[in-house]
Amino acid sequence: MNDLPPLRLGTRRSLMATTQSQLVADRLTELTGRPVELVGVTTFGDVTKAQLTQLGGTGVFVSALREKLVTGEIDFAVHSLKDLPTKPDPQVALAATPARNDPRDALVGSAAKLPDLPGGARIGTGSPRRVAQLRMLRPDLEYVPIRGNADTRIAKVHAGEYDAVVLACAGMTRIGRESEVSQVFEPEEMLPAPGQGSLAVECHAGRDDLIELLGVLDHAATRAAVSAERAVLAALEAGCAAPVGAYAVTDGHILNLTAAVVSVDGRRAVRKSTAGSPSEAVELGRDLAAAMIDDGAGTLMGEQTH
Repeated sequence: MNDLPPLRLGTRRSLMATTQSQLVADRLTELTGRPVELVGVTTFGDVTKAQLTQLGGTGVFVSALREKLVTGEIDFAVHSLKDLPTKPDPQVALAATPARNDPRDALVGSAAKLPDLPGGARIGTGSPRRVAQLRMLRPDLEYVPIRGNADTRIAKVHAGEYDAVVLACAGMTRIGRESEVSQVFEPEEMLPAPGQGSLAVECHAGRDDLIELLGVLDHAATRAAVSAERAVLAALEAGCAAPVGAYAVTDGHILNLTAAVVSVDGRRAVRKSTAGSPSEAVELGRDLAAAMIDDGAGTLMGEQTH
């Protein structure tokens, strides 16, 4: 197979994106013998100056890569799965969800843990989900919007602009800076974003050959977990601007799913859990979201939009 031309893997240009894409490329070559070359793509989310919460939900890091899949300029793409819109694109197939990395959130750039920070300390995060849950833990801190890749955000801590930032554990590990994590938040403290720590490998829906080839990268337990989490998000009709956390994990033949919607001020939350078969992951997510709406989750999310 080595005489075949390299597959073109589309990726965002950031260090984190190219690192995770190269990991996928290397693994695919290892399993199939097919060479892969990376193709850097600049997305709208990379160039806009707006806060992500102002951009109307997810997809700002994804659409440019999907366009190149459809036109055939690239063969497949790798995304952070939490960046994918919950609404399917009929022209694009989710060919694989590789084994998930650490899904948890982390406090970065301070020697102290969250309980040790002085009142009024400035914490940088652009995520309403993180802010809402952090306010439940420390309502006396100042939560300040921040943009930029992980390196840029950490540099702002070192420059004294922030006392700490909150980033994903998986991303810190991928760029080799996990030693700078001062605290890891367990899901009981802060539920991660649906799909956090997971990657999505996409190709054109009409490329059956690629769907089969890329399928060697798929990890069934990860796919079930993130399908349940994203089903919650879709059923709540929420995007990345909503304070929604969800986390699923398989324990033998049982999938355990927990999700929460938290008010922006951190004072109220609707948090529920369920369990069932991994083969019913999407139904579990939808049913849990419906139960959360019955308990007032829709009201809390509605407040976020005003």
